[in-house]
Amino acid sequence: MTDTWLTSLITDTPQQGYELAITLSRRGVKYTQPDMDTLKKLRPEYANSAEGLTAASHVIAVNFQTVAAANNYWRG
Repeated sequence: MTDTWLTSLITDTPQQGYELAITLSRRGVKYTQPDMDTLKKLRPEYANSAEGLTAASHVIAVNFQTVAAANNYWRG
């Protein structure tokens, strides 16, 4: 992927920050597995797995921590 889509981690609100964290997580998966056919083939395995969903939630949480820190935890 060569497109520049992430120009800043700064968001106006925590909600936007959380949505950015989800986007970061999803993009990370696409970078790791760029073949969409393989990605779609694997999806049922983790979509119905408690461990897979917990791992995905953890990745989102880590990315949210990063975004929150970049935004000084939205303190003004």
